[in-house]
Amino acid sequence: MIKTEMLRVFVEVARAGNLVSAAESLGRAPSAVSMTLKQLEAHLGQPLFESERKSRLTALGTYVFEMSKRELAHFDRTITALTDFASARRGEVRIAVVPSFAMTILPELVLEFTAASPNVRLDIHDMDSASIQRELERERIDLGIVSDARQTAEVRLVELASDHFGVVMRADNLLSKRKKISWQALAGAGLIANPLCERIDEPELQVALERAHLRVHNTTTLLTMVRAGLGVTLLPELVCRQADSRITFRELASPVVPRRIDLISRTRDTPSPATSAFAEFLTARMAERTDLSRSEIAAHTNGTK
Repeated sequence: MIKTEMLRVFVEVARAGNLVSAAESLGRAPSAVSMTLKQLEAHLGQPLFESERKSRLTALGTYVFEMSKRELAHFDRTITALTDFASARRGEVRIAVVPSFAMTILPELVLEFTAASPNVRLDIHDMDSASIQRELERERIDLGIVSDARQTAEVRLVELASDHFGVVMRADNLLSKRKKISWQALAGAGLIANPLCERIDEPELQVALERAHLRVHNTTTLLTMVRAGLGVTLLPELVCRQADSRITFRELASPVVPRRIDLISRTRDTPSPATSAFAEFLTARMAERTDLSRSEIAAHTNGTK
């Protein structure tokens, strides 16, 4: 059987034009190199060199040389690809992310990760938490970053961050003069409904939602509506970190409604090395962050940074 090592030795001898130089390059004794060449020629049944000096190739030698160079290059690329995949230097990670995280924290994390792992492809989708969990269960994504995930036997949860809901409005709205806004005030504030606030079980909010004449699903569109003065809405603090000075965030009076941001993955699967590496990177970086504190978010919201 012809082995890859035989072809590698032959190519080196053909390039060097003599056994001694090739042996030095390969880090092997000239006798060992000569024996390998004889084994290759025995398998092929014909000589590869015109003389023992190994300075000229036969017609077969020329053909084997060209074919061997091509196949060895392909083999080396394959080994590199396999090694890179196994060591998380190559691969693809399919991720679905809630808009509040995608618009604020995720870009800088992606920038850092891709700089360190340029051959790992990140396929990122922006969608709501319920859709993310369905996509994960259907194996259409590898990781999800969601709000308040449902714990199941098939879903692994890791908490990344937390914040709380508040009222988002134009900076010139009269309600912005208040430090905190009561739940009762929402009924007359022209509330714009959205899927996130509709999950909050608060009686005064339900009254405001019943009076709402506008419901918006997309976060970017929702903020555009608020910026245009069409009303106020309820969103987590984190969403407002990307807002400009025309939009402000005000806390709600008691009860405070918290919101968790979780990283979810499937428990029944062994993730790819690249997926594991991104998940570990994400959790480590989020654990290091100190700028999710309320004072930092408030500073961003009010345009002081």
